[in-house]
This record gives sequence, C-alpha cells and structure tokens, in this order.
Amino acid sequence: MTNPSAQIRTALVDALQLDLIGPTPEDTTNATEILTQAPSKWYLSGFLVPFGAPSDVRSDDTADEQLEALAETETSEDNQIPEAATARKAWFPSSMGLSFLITAATQSLTVTITWGDYLPIELDQPSEPTDRPPELKAISEDDPPEKPKEEKRKPEHWKRIPQSATLPIPLRDTDEPLGHDIPGGSGLTLVVNCRPVLSSRFPEGTRSVSIFLVNYRPSHTQNKDCDFCFQAHLNIHCPEGFQPRRDPRGENSHDWDEAVASLQYRNDYEYAVGHNVSALAKTLEDGRCTEVCTTWIPTSEVPRVEPTPMPNVQLGMEALSEAPDAATIQERLGPIVTDYRNWLQDQQQTPLDPQFVPAADDLLHRATRASNRIEAGLNALTDPDVLTAFRIANKVIARARRQQLSQERGQSPESFDPPQWRPFQIAFILLNLTGIIDPSHSDREVVDLLFFPTGGGKTEAYLGLAAFTLVLRRLKHPGIQSAGLSVLMRYTLRLLTLDQLERASRLICALELERQQNPTLLGTWPFEIGLWVGQSATPNRMGKKGDKDPYSAREKTRAYKAHSKAKPSPIPLEKCPWCGTDFTQNSFQLDPNEDAPKNLKVICVGRGCSFRSHNPLPILAVDEPIYRRIPCFMIATVDKFAGLPWVGQTASLFGRVTHFDPNEGFYGPGDATKAGRPLEAPLPPPDLIIQDELHLISGPLGTMVGLYETAIDTLCCQEKEGKTLRPKVIASTATVRRASRQIQALFSRNHVDIFPPPGPDRHNSFFAKTDFDRPGRLYVGVAAQGRSLKVVLLRSYLALMSAAYKQYMDQKGARNKTNPADPYMTLLGYFNSLRELGGSRRIIEDEVSSQLRNYSNRRRYGETLGPFIDRKIDDDPEELTSRIPTNKVANTKRRLALPFHEKDRLDVALATNMISVGLDIIRLGLMVVLGQPKTASEYIQATSRVGRDRDRPGLVVTLLN
Repeated sequence: MTNPSAQIRTALVDALQLDLIGPTPEDTTNATEILTQAPSKWYLSGFLVPFGAPSDVRSDDTADEQLEALAETETSEDNQIPEAATARKAWFPSSMGLSFLITAATQSLTVTITWGDYLPIELDQPSEPTDRPPELKAISEDDPPEKPKEEKRKPEHWKRIPQSATLPIPLRDTDEPLGHDIPGGSGLTLVVNCRPVLSSRFPEGTRSVSIFLVNYRPSHTQNKDCDFCFQAHLNIHCPEGFQPRRDPRGENSHDWDEAVASLQYRNDYEYAVGHNVSALAKTLEDGRCTEVCTTWIPTSEVPRVEPTPMPNVQLGMEALSEAPDAATIQERLGPIVTDYRNWLQDQQQTPLDPQFVPAADDLLHRATRASNRIEAGLNALTDPDVLTAFRIANKVIARARRQQLSQERGQSPESFDPPQWRPFQIAFILLNLTGIIDPSHSDREVVDLLFFPTGGGKTEAYLGLAAFTLVLRRLKHPGIQSAGLSVLMRYTLRLLTLDQLERASRLICALELERQQNPTLLGTWPFEIGLWVGQSATPNRMGKKGDKDPYSAREKTRAYKAHSKAKPSPIPLEKCPWCGTDFTQNSFQLDPNEDAPKNLKVICVGRGCSFRSHNPLPILAVDEPIYRRIPCFMIATVDKFAGLPWVGQTASLFGRVTHFDPNEGFYGPGDATKAGRPLEAPLPPPDLIIQDELHLISGPLGTMVGLYETAIDTLCCQEKEGKTLRPKVIASTATVRRASRQIQALFSRNHVDIFPPPGPDRHNSFFAKTDFDRPGRLYVGVAAQGRSLKVVLLRSYLALMSAAYKQYMDQKGARNKTNPADPYMTLLGYFNSLRELGGSRRIIEDEVSSQLRNYSNRRRYGETLGPFIDRKIDDDPEELTSRIPTNKVANTKRRLALPFHEKDRLDVALATNMISVGLDIIRLGLMVVLGQPKTASEYIQATSRVGRDRDRPGLVVTLLN
C-alpha cells in the first residue's frame, strides 16, 4: 500500500530540485521551459560557467554576504560561535565529474552527457528558436559576436533547449588527461584521466578513472547565461561492472570501534566519488554496479529500526505484576533467553572473510554474556523481596502508562489494552537486576550503555529499572532507613530535564499511590521526585517576606497567583502529570504560610484526581525542600553539582544526615539548626545513577564533569565488610563510538556493555531489526557553490514551505483532520549557534514571510499550475534556545505538537542544539539544518527529532557551505 505522506515528501524534494537546480533528464514537462528571468538568477546551482571567464561572471555579487551576528551570550545549551568564514572568494564551478575504479576487463565506457542551454527570446517572434542562436554559433567558430545596439531591448524570457550526447570512451593509461569534444556542446569538453592502481587491496589490473565535464566555451558579457551549461549531468555505463571499494580503516584494526564498523558494513561499497557534485551508484539485483551518475541534490534514506516482536513471550506488565510466583514469570519471559541463544548459534554459522572473524567472535561473546545476565536476572526472582519489587514495578509502570494514554487520547485509563513491554525493555531490566540487588556483585561495576534509536523506548526501560530499585530499597531497609535519594537521573540540557520530569513524575505518582495503599510494606515516608536544576527553570530558594528576589519560590508563586495568564508557573509543569488537568492559581501553596514558607506544595484541581486537597503531588522543585525531604528520585543537570563544595546541605542527597523530623524531613551537618530525633545511622547513598545522552558530555564540559565525578563517586560509595560499594551506573548515547574511553574518563569504570549488543549484521541485533517495509527518514543535501548561504537558506525555506502548503491544500487542507501533509507544514530550523540563528531569524521575518505570500507567481511562461502556491505565515517564528525562558520553551513545545488545522499551530520554529535531546514530538516531519553540525552524534540526535511517526516519514534538508 502506498504511503501518502511518503508521496508528499517526494513531491517536496522534487519541488526543491526543480526550484534550485532545474529540470532533470527525466523531466519531459519542463524540458523546453521558458523562464521569465535569466536562468543564473532563477536557479541556484547545477550549472557550469566558462573556464577562465572574468571574475564578475564566475561569482555572485551576494556570495560574500554573511548571516548577521546576534548580540546574545551563548550558553552550554547552544554551541559556540562558529569559526570565521574564509576570506577567499567563492566561485561558480566550471567543471564537475566522477572518479571510480574499473577492472582489467573494462576497455571502454559509455558516457551520456545531458544539459540545458538557455536562449534569450522575444515572445512576439513568429517562431521560437530551436537551436543555438547565430551569435552562439559564431562563438563556436571563434568569431566574436556582433556588438549589440544600444537601443535593443534586453530579452526578458529565456527558453531552455534540452541537449544530450553519448560518447564511447576508450580507456588507456595516460600520464596526461585526454579531452573529448562533445558534439553540439559548443565548447563543452569531456576530460578523461586513466591510471593504474598499485594496491594489493584490489585485483591486478584495476584502474582508477576520472571523467570531468568542463565548460571551455568562450565567455561573453552580453547574455552571459548563453555560455553557461545548466543542469549538467553525467551518466557513465560500464557493462563489466565498476570495481567496488570498501572502507579499509577497520580491516585488521586494533581499534574495536573501527573493527566492528568494518564488519557490519562489509557489504556496503563505494563505487564513485563526485567532484563539485555528488555521485550516485545504481546497483543491480545481483549486487553489481554497472551505472554511476552525478546528482546536484543527493538524497539518502535512513531506514527505521524497530523493536523485534516476540509473540511467544508474554510481555504484559499487569500480567507480570499478578504472577503468583517466580516460576510463572520465568516461564513467561524465559523464551527471551532461549530464542536469544538460538539466534546466537545461527549467527555463528554466518560465513565471513578471515579478517572479520575476530570482531564477529568478540560481538557474539559479548551477546552471550548479555544472555547469561538476563537469565541470572530471571533466576534472582526466586528471592521473595526481589519478586515483590518486580511485581510492584510492573504494576506502577502499567498504571502510569494508562494515565499517559488517557491524557493523550482523552479516554478513561481502563479503556486501553493492557500495556506491554517491548522485548528489549524487559530484557534490559532483567539484565541489570543482579547489579541492583547485590551491591557487591561484579555487575555493579559494569556501565550498561543502552543504545537504541531515538523514540524506541529507552526512557521506559530506565523508568522500569528505577521503579524496581526504589521499591527494593523500601523492602530491604524497613522504616525510615529506606528513605533518601535512591535514583539519580542526570542530563546536560534544560529542555531534556523538563521533558523527562513529566514522565518520571507520573511514575512517582503511581508509586506514591501504591505506597499509600500499603504503608506497612512500602513505608510511611512518601515517594517523591525532585527537579534539581538552575534558577532559570525552577526557584532555587523558598524566600520569605521582605525578600526582593524575583526568582524565589515565594515571589514566583505570588506573581503567578496574581497574573496567571501573564506570569509563568512557579515550576516547569503546566498541568498535572497524573490526570492532565491544567494548573491554576490554586495549584500552588506556600507551606506552612506565605511569610516564611518551607515548602512549595503542588496540588491538582481536577475533579476525581488522586492528588487533590490534602494529597499534594509528590513533586519537589525548590532546592531547600529537596535538601530537607530528600526525594527518592531526582532529575538534575550536571552543572548543578558544581555547588557541592559551597552548599553544605547537598550532603543530604548522599545520605549524610543525622536527624529526622516526621513533619519536616532530615537534617545533617550542613544545617545550622537541627530538629527531630537522631538517626541510628546515615541513610544509604544513591543506588542507581542514570546518565542520559552521554555523548553531550564532551569537550570542556566533559573535562569539568569528570573532575566533579570523582567526588560524586566517592560520596555515593559506602563501606561494607571491608569493601567499597559503588552505585550502579547506566547510560544512553546517540553514538557508541569511543564510548568505553569516555566512560572510563568520566566514571573511572573499565567495563562497558552495550545493550542490545550489536551483532555481525547491523540490520539485526535480535532485539531490534531494520524495517525496510516502511519509509525511513530522508536526508537531502543542498550545496550551491559560489552562492551565499543566506541566499541558499532563503530559497530553500521558500520552496519547501510553499510546496508543503500546496500539498496540504491538495489533501483538502484543514477540513482533513488527518491530512498526510501535516508533518511538513511546520518547518523546524536547526542552527549550530545563536549567531547563525539570529541572522536567519531576520531573513524569515522579513523576506520569507513577504515572498511566500506571492510565491505562486514564480511560474514558468505558460505554466498554469506549478508546484507552489501562496502562503501566509506568522511573521514571528518561535525559538527553542537558551535565551528563551523556560515557560516559553514549554509553550513552544505545546504549539509544535498541534496539528496545522489548530489556530495556535506554528509555521516555523528555530532551534540550536538545545533540541538535540528532549524534543519528543511525534508530529514533526520537516527540518532544515544550516551547516554541518560539529559532531556526528549531534547531527544524528538533532535530525532524529523529525520523522518519529512510523507512517509519516521525516525529511531533513541540510544546507552545506
């Protein structure tokens, strides 16, 4: 069945190609188009100027224009200002070509050249020219054209003449390139260079061939576009097949990452490289490549990776929570281990070249160790406390999931099918059970790195393990000794912490309701969650009467109660995480009074919600109550730990407390006064540390975090029977490359296990498989040599936004509530710095907004219905950057999620690397990236924000410099 959104995405790419480059060789509709403007002004790229032409012909007057700088301070949530652009002049290309390898059997190639010549015409002429005009014929005969008369009116229309030529090219080794005149090219030349390849990596007789199309036409200032070669295209055919080239870096390498990459990409070859243009190889069903060609706008589709379904495994959360004994759970989940081991045996039978065997053996050994750990986790359920904790964890995760679905779909929680785990999620929990249960177990030292595509369910796996850890602590340490911080979840970016707060809060709400129903089992002290971040997101102190601190909880609450529509909520939550009811002025209470508050209580006002009136939400968002009440689960940003040496009360987060008051909380050496009864012993330190988005802790930030991590690790340790017991650490990352080295530097842990363990085939790790049946995320590259990046951005935004609106209206517009074009109606712009974003913002506010209103006028002569229609957008795009207040960030995220038929929807949102993590909006489908991000992991994470809907694939357009 054809995917309508995928068809619309293809239409957008075609419109972009037509608008920036021009007709392709297959485009018969526009083959003889008539433009109302000189083609070098109509098109951005894809043309060759005459070699040796004057500088004013070879360059664009606007090529040196840079995006205006933005006078704002960059923070850790935005990359630094990029390197200054080179002062070297940018030129239009005069040549383009391909290089490739051929075997000894190849003696000749067939090269097809297609291009377009544009001729100035007068529309009132009785007949239109069908060949190059007389003056161009004179040029080819080395005769200068006749000087035009001053009074002659400059032509305003240009007709395209499609041109093509096919040349057989005999191959022989030469020291100098050989030129071949192209029939009808009037100076276009094919330059061929063939030389032997002296390398043992390739069969004897292999040769390297480079073929260039060069514009050697004489250049003339009058009607200079007549000398250009537009929509230049090369197609090279080799019946014997091109010699494939594999990346040799990982072969016989001692670098584990390189060796694994070489193994997993062993069947992926490079057949050609482009020069001033991109190369496209076309392979046959038997894997051979007999045809390569050029493309000015390259595309690459990244297939989706989906969790592997396991119908013989009973993954229902509620069924697991109600299992009568450990044997029942083992019976239900045991097939995971059995099937995994059978899969491993099958993988061992895969035939491999000798150089790949060591890496494959190592991967299978690691996978076998993972299967053993999963089995050990199942066996650990025979312990009564472990079984009880596992059951309750499943119960509360299922309950939280039902509440989430209820909010998203507007139905009662009981109306949904029983929630289920994905196989890799429950496997990850089982894998880590022994390390959580027994602090002295060897698994405790292992850092388990969860590596799964964005949107695949990593957070649910974390929260499931966190729920088990929290409950087990209550069961193992009866009384108040079970209190204290148990799970610490750390991030680097504010946006991510806010997004995760709602999910984690829902889990803690479920746990607290479970505790209230069974205080004998789970204790009298509540389960609470803390948000420990900077004052731009949460108030860091309570404040009191007489204070003038506008960031205090007291002042923020008073301001919100007085002007709830104009002022932000005191905490970065706009609605109840349990029932979804919006917060009001009555949702925030300063306790015990407004003059000298000690806590900020958050109360839901929704009818029927479990957290109304005298049962406040178990959320702590102010530093002082966090130190006093010590939430069992805390979400924090890494920069917050810089305050450890200066704020003595932070010691309580690591169990360093001496007194306990049932009403107030805990007191320790850092407190000036103490209340309550003395404790027999300090509280246990954190059991589990979750470091999400590990790849973001790099560079200077990584250096500082590594320094503090030494102290944090010491504070989290406890001595028992002469052994130093450390917390369990789990992490996630966008790229596992060099992960072991990074983890060793940060956490001083020498053993890292990736889960799911990669297999010899990158498309199948047992727990996840590549889905080739559904369209994946499509990446499109735009590089217009000689043009200003400012102009490239303007033209790309105009083409994509206008074409998307046409597709939207073709699908009945707002009347169609499930319009397949909806994901592409909001353009998410990504920038490497605030400087670039600021300059681009002005372009969008001024030029994009005004030109879009009349973009349908950009039609060829005689064209009645083009790919574009007029569109009116908001003049003021929203931002997701560090300079935007937290409440506005939250509102922008809300608007991004709205379908385009909603009144408050967004046309354009601009963002920096702040969105690399934490922007989980399934609706988004279109992103334009200005410039290549500095790291591959950032590129992966940022662009994975779009195309998360399985049925509405994403489109990422990267504007390259």
